[in-house]
Amino acid sequence: MYANAFASNINAKGALQGVVGSFEASVDAWERWYRANEPEISELPGELEAKCNELQRMVLIRCLRPDRAIFAATSYVANALGRKFVEPPVLDLGETLGDSTPASPLIFVLSAGVDPTQILRKLAVERGMDSKFFTVALGQGQAPIASKLIQDGMVAGHWVFLANCHLMTSWLPALDKIVEGLEARKPHPDFRLWLSSSPSPLFPIAILQRGIKMTTEPPKGLRANLTRLYNTVSDESYSECNAQHKYQKLLFALIYFHSVLLERRKFRSVGLNIPYDFNDTDYKVSDDLLKRYLDSYVDTPWAALKYLIAEANYGGRVTDELDRRVLNSYLNKFYCEEALTVPAYPLSPLPLYCIPEATTLQGFKDYIGTLPAVDRAEAFGQHPNADIAYQIEDSWLVLESLLSLQPQTALAAGGRSREDIVGAICADLLEQVSAPFDLEAVMKSKASDPSALHVVLLQEVERYNSLLLRVRSSCTQVQAGLKGLVVMSADLDEIADALFNAKVPPAWLKAYPSLKALGPWTRDLLLRLDQLRRWIDKGYPVCYWLAGFTYPTAFLTAVLQTTARRNSIPIDSLSFEYSVVNIDERELQQPPKEGVYIKGMFLEGAGWEFEEGCLCEPNPMELIVPMPVFLFKPVENKKKSQKGLYSCPLYIYPHRTGTRERPSFMVNVDLKSGSADSDHWIMRGTALLLSLAT
Repeated sequence: MYANAFASNINAKGALQGVVGSFEASVDAWERWYRANEPEISELPGELEAKCNELQRMVLIRCLRPDRAIFAATSYVANALGRKFVEPPVLDLGETLGDSTPASPLIFVLSAGVDPTQILRKLAVERGMDSKFFTVALGQGQAPIASKLIQDGMVAGHWVFLANCHLMTSWLPALDKIVEGLEARKPHPDFRLWLSSSPSPLFPIAILQRGIKMTTEPPKGLRANLTRLYNTVSDESYSECNAQHKYQKLLFALIYFHSVLLERRKFRSVGLNIPYDFNDTDYKVSDDLLKRYLDSYVDTPWAALKYLIAEANYGGRVTDELDRRVLNSYLNKFYCEEALTVPAYPLSPLPLYCIPEATTLQGFKDYIGTLPAVDRAEAFGQHPNADIAYQIEDSWLVLESLLSLQPQTALAAGGRSREDIVGAICADLLEQVSAPFDLEAVMKSKASDPSALHVVLLQEVERYNSLLLRVRSSCTQVQAGLKGLVVMSADLDEIADALFNAKVPPAWLKAYPSLKALGPWTRDLLLRLDQLRRWIDKGYPVCYWLAGFTYPTAFLTAVLQTTARRNSIPIDSLSFEYSVVNIDERELQQPPKEGVYIKGMFLEGAGWEFEEGCLCEPNPMELIVPMPVFLFKPVENKKKSQKGLYSCPLYIYPHRTGTRERPSFMVNVDLKSGSADSDHWIMRGTALLLSLAT
């Protein structure tokens, strides 16, 4: 495994020469190094520890443990340049103001959960500018107001704060002209123009070049978020509720709930499908509701509290129904009678995170101070593997950013130019990717059986033909462009850049979504074409590879339609029943009497107990589990999910939200939940995937 991973990533030279042989000779030593919690500081097996410098160690980390690549890079930069280059400085607005001039805007680059309005207002009070501080949140119809504030401010020496510039990109060219003319108009010495914007490609470069850029990150970790929110609770607010015993415990659970939702975003898709911007207003409204309802009812109205907080208040921001399940699962655990009666009621699988037996505001703050600064994944109801998954994604993001900064004209390894590499890739693709199917011949061969499944087959052949023509045409044109036979248009340049960086050109992804790099994508395409070719030549497959369809949802609809026609029942009354088939695909000789066998699904966020056919805890570092064959059987008037089943979402690819045109979600597949309840797997973000990113 290590040899394959390393050989596919790098051509070993220098101190790393012979490392593949070391993998084979010292399997146990490499296994220990590979499974170490911090391999970047662990001793390398054999002679490599003495031979490799820190940069070469980073190469090993990047190839074998990409989840630790950022940690290794951080250590390398700190050792080479100093800690100050890896530790973000504390933002001092006063110092920034001193460096500014009336003609240079001060720009806040926003990050999730940060609103600079209050700290800016506080600075205005400190500098005696509170009566001359004017702010406007940009949006529809705010352009004239913002322009007038700037004009008046330049004359009277005001501070003008234009918040959320990214929400009004159509006006930014006009703002660019205003900023460009500031110096010539010689504004009042006290005038300052403050701007805030999330990163946007439409933000004018000229404003960024003229301005002073600032950014600040929100507090990270449960302890930091809990501390921040408890510091906003005054003694008056804390003692306002009459049901103090209940309120103290449920307030802590509410603040923990808020902090978990903020921090859960770091887990990407296994956290929440969409990274919502929950803010302090959501918490404060929920706090007011909690006080009101505890004072109004003798018996705690659990159902009302959970609905108002999870569905109405926080849920008001949630646009994905499966994310709403996550919020409800947390509150089902946090807001229950046991939370009031059980001492040190646990809020996570780690007993350290619990509702403390404190009674005073300071007591709760003291308990929060005992929590670790860095949270384990279990604190959020996640498996430790979730940490590895998001760290790998962070590493790829950094590496892709570095790749995008590389010069495009320099000679690559072995002295090959960019043009040589792109030309070779085009030639390889033209050799591997076959010519389009003969659609007319396929239609004639299936004319005697006009079933719904054959309609899907013909539609798939038509879509894949379009893709094959596009791939072959693009490669041919790029080759001609590299030889100077045709002009390299912007579209051809984009394709060539993508091929050089081993990425799939965006124009080729219109047929079906994918996150794969060019090599895996090409191999996947050949497998898809092979499934269609075998269906055309040999008839209906015994077992279908659902990921091989451009529109797998259309295929499942055709299966329902086939059953509806065969049994003369309305298709609206049918839905799928899912069962595991504990038989290897090669042993399946006949298709099922009703429904279809489906292969090639993957499980993320859980393990699979093959003998029992149920969910279980995954093994360490086991991020994805291949699933057995399933039977998708249409049944009439299916009952709701029974106890002991987890309604597991099935997605087309790892980007769970998909796009507006092509949502990734398909159906909910009922899986046996094993020894845990469904809320456990909901908090784990457990899902089925048809395809992976690798």
